[in-house]
Amino acid sequence: MEEFITKDDLRQFGLFMTDTVRTAVAEAFQPKNFERESEWLKSKAVRRLLDISAGSVQNLRTSQKVRFKKVLGSYYYNREDIQKLFSDDKD
Repeated sequence: MEEFITKDDLRQFGLFMTDTVRTAVAEAFQPKNFERESEWLKSKAVRRLLDISAGSVQNLRTSQKVRFKKVLGSYYYNREDIQKLFSDDKD
């Protein structure tokens, strides 16, 4: 028995593919949950959050305005300290 692909089959496949691509793109652009919920932020996340340079993040660290930890060569900054610093800038 021969099987034929109909226009309806192609339409359903197109809808399926469109939905799959939309879902993949939406997931790719959502912020990562571990960054939002983590108590400690990596330098890159701090730079994005405050829109500052890597040197400015280093100045925050050396001036002890925020708590930090160094783990295997990467610096992690306390989220609460960053948020306090950020809210002080708005006042």
